[in-house]
Amino acid sequence: MSVISEESVRGESVFKDISADDEDSQPTEIESLCMNCYQNGTTRLLLTKIPFFKEIIVSSFSCDNCDWANTEIQSAGRIQDQGVCYTLKVQSKQDLNREVVKAECATTRIPELDFEIPPFTQKGSLSTVEGLIDRAVAGLEQDQPARKATDPEVANKIDEFIEKLRKLKDVEDEFTVVIEDPSGNSFVENPVAPLKDEALTVSRFERTVQQDMQLGIRADDDPEKEPDSNTVEAMRNEVLVFNTNCPECNAPASTNMKLVQIPHFKEVVIMATNCDSCGHRTNEVKSGGATEELGTKITLRITDPSDMTRDVLKSETCGICIPELEFELGMAAVGGKFTTLEGLLKDIKDLIVAKNPFVTGDSGVTTRLQKLVEFGEKLDKIVAGETSVHFILDDPAGNSYLQNVYAPDPDPEMTVEKYTRSFEQNEDLGLNDMKTEGYQEEN
Repeated sequence: MSVISEESVRGESVFKDISADDEDSQPTEIESLCMNCYQNGTTRLLLTKIPFFKEIIVSSFSCDNCDWANTEIQSAGRIQDQGVCYTLKVQSKQDLNREVVKAECATTRIPELDFEIPPFTQKGSLSTVEGLIDRAVAGLEQDQPARKATDPEVANKIDEFIEKLRKLKDVEDEFTVVIEDPSGNSFVENPVAPLKDEALTVSRFERTVQQDMQLGIRADDDPEKEPDSNTVEAMRNEVLVFNTNCPECNAPASTNMKLVQIPHFKEVVIMATNCDSCGHRTNEVKSGGATEELGTKITLRITDPSDMTRDVLKSETCGICIPELEFELGMAAVGGKFTTLEGLLKDIKDLIVAKNPFVTGDSGVTTRLQKLVEFGEKLDKIVAGETSVHFILDDPAGNSYLQNVYAPDPDPEMTVEKYTRSFEQNEDLGLNDMKTEGYQEEN
């Protein structure tokens, strides 16, 4: 049995990137009991990393006696700060080939059939949309022989439902697949990246107390506490430090948190994490105020390299658009950030190109990879001031900000519009009592 050394925990991670060039990265083999024939088989364990899914443990069991086999994926990474919900409109057979990372704690739903796979009833998997349907069919078929013997009427109804599931793969009619994961570790492929996926909607949500308990990050007898007013006042006057784990190597790290007043704007909470073990650094921004009555759309015409030094506050509810590149990024793709325009563009490049798990490595498609490389080169030209484009921040909560370098005078290259949120935007923000109107320009 291999032993995890102190150096592995605090220095180089035991979770390796998948690479055909790394001959030393071999799975661990363990003799284990076959639950089908109750003779000994072999379990193989591989500790690795997949972008967006963090660290994972891939386990594969095979039995030479009865030929039974089983493969599972378990998340070994940290639980994310927010849960994630993917809603996919399956409109063609190509959508069935989208790759899906589904965590064990995720709930899968197909609303058109009133069908739901509850959390913790299936192991985590790396599959496709078609694979999810096949797995659901296999689960329903498993006990059908016993049902037909004891309750033929129920068995016939299940057979009819299985046939409906199978017909979904013909995609004669559009249907919806919803994956809701409170851990935030599931992922659905966007095959047209870096362009906006019109068929896929991604939203983030705060976990409930019950979901925290299910994930094991809150004790059953731990009540939900309200923040103390003295604690909030202390945050305004000092930097608060608390212990966390690095999101990359999982080594112990420290997170600094501070309430900051941005000139000509509002108060925000800035959180920064630095890891001494691997050097990873992150920063995240949360709005310190309430949701504004009107949304905000900020449009900047980038004409000079000096524009890259402008301060940007992008809240977690803000979307990004660059019309000249036909690029649009939804509010959930990049979290809240307080950085410069150059820093934000580099973060977008890392997210779309460098950290996309389905277009790099062995799973990469040549044409798709080429498009992303070209997109990254276009972003580099914008940062270098070689390309003039319009950069748009669209925040329905009104909590984003782009520095006016001419303040207090108007900025000739920047426009700010205030608008009334649509019904769908109110749904995303949990504000369903707002009216739906068009844009209203700020005076």
